[in-house]
Amino acid sequence: MTTTHAALHDDAADLGAAAIARAEAHAAHNYNPLPVVLARGEGAWVWDADGRRYLDMLAGYSALNFGHRHPRLVAAAEAQLGRLTLTSRAFHNDLLGDFAEELTALCGMDTMLPMNTGAEAVETALKMARKWGYERKGVPDGLAKILVMGGNFHGRTTTIVGFSDDPSARDGFGPFTPGFVRVPYGDAESLAAAIDEDTVAVLLEPIQGEGGVVIPPDGYLRAVRALCTEHNVLMLADEIQSGLGRTGATFACDHEAVVPDAYILGKALGGGILPVSAVVARREVMGVFGPGQHGSTFGGNPLACAVGIEVVRMLRTGEFQARARDLGAVLAARLASLPASRVSAFRVRGLWAGIDVVGRTGRDVCEGLMRRGVLAKDTHGSTIRLAPPLVVERADLEWALDQLRQELG
Repeated sequence: MTTTHAALHDDAADLGAAAIARAEAHAAHNYNPLPVVLARGEGAWVWDADGRRYLDMLAGYSALNFGHRHPRLVAAAEAQLGRLTLTSRAFHNDLLGDFAEELTALCGMDTMLPMNTGAEAVETALKMARKWGYERKGVPDGLAKILVMGGNFHGRTTTIVGFSDDPSARDGFGPFTPGFVRVPYGDAESLAAAIDEDTVAVLLEPIQGEGGVVIPPDGYLRAVRALCTEHNVLMLADEIQSGLGRTGATFACDHEAVVPDAYILGKALGGGILPVSAVVARREVMGVFGPGQHGSTFGGNPLACAVGIEVVRMLRTGEFQARARDLGAVLAARLASLPASRVSAFRVRGLWAGIDVVGRTGRDVCEGLMRRGVLAKDTHGSTIRLAPPLVVERADLEWALDQLRQELG
C-alpha cells in the first residue's frame, strides 16, 4: 500500500503530540516549554517532528553560540568518542592539561577548575572565595560575606536561589545558606557602602541575561574592579551566558577593559554538545583548594576536554566575536525601528537583546513567533530575549526580525 505525503505529515504531527504527552505525563513540570518538539538541528536552524523548520533565536541560552552540530565540534567529539570518554579525576587523562593550558591562556589567567554545569561552576567560585577569605585575607572563620546583585541569576541550587530576589526561584526552598548580601545592580555607590572587613567577594553578571539582557551603566564594571582592588575583595564575573563571543568580545568584561579575579564559564564552553563549565582564576586565588576539598566525577573528562579545546581554538581566531559585533549592529538597528507603541525599550550588546513589549506578554509574542518559524524565549512577563547562534546568516537574522515586526503589528 502506498503511503501518501499527507499521511506522512499526519504521522509526524502525531509523533510530536505523542512526545509532548509523554513528557507531560512522566517528566517533572519544572519548565513550561513552547509547544514545539524539536528533532534535528543544523547551524542556526532546527526542525520539528513534523519537518517544519525554525530559526533558533535562543541558542540554548548561549550554549549553542557555534550553532547546532558545528562540524569542527562534532568532529572533535566523534574522534574522542572512539578513544576515551571518562576516567574520573582519580587518574590523569591526556587532554586535561591541554584544555587547562589553552583555556587559561584565552582568559589571561593561571589556573582553571573544570566542572560540568554553570551552577556547579558558580558553587565552585563561592567555595573558592570563602576559603580564600579565611586563608589569605584573614577573615575570621564563619564570617565571610559575599556581595551579590539584585536581579541576579546564577543557577538553581539551594545556595544560589537563597540570594535570588526572584520569588519563583526562591519561594519554598529555604532555609538558605547565610553569608550573602544583595545590593542594587549597576549602583557602585551602594556596592561601596556594603563592603566591610568581612567581605571576600563580589559576584555579578557583567550583563544580566535571565533578567532580560540588562546592561549596567557605562563605567560600572570598572568601578566594581576598582572597589574590589581597593578593599582586597575578589571580583567574580559570571560569564556563563555573556562570555565566549556572545557580546562581540571574548568576555563581556572586555567592553570595559576589566579583568576579574575569576571568570565563571559554562554553556558555550561545551559547544552545544555536552555540559562543560569551569572557574578560571589567578593561581593565588585558586591555590586555596587542596586534594579532596572540591571535585566532580565528570569534571574535566576527556570528552569534555576535547570539545572544550576546540571551542577555545575557534574563539582564538576572533571570527565569532567579529560576527557577533557585526550582526549585533544589524540587530540593534532593526530593533530601533520598531514602533514605540509596541516596544517600550530594548537592550543590545553584540548578538544578544532584551525587548520589552507593550500590551502583550512575552510568552504570547513568542508563541506567535513560533507559528511564524522563529523560536525565542520570554522572561519576566513582558520581555523577549534574542540570542541567535553566532553562525546565523545576516539574511536569516533579518528575516527573523521581519517576523518579529509583523507579529508585533
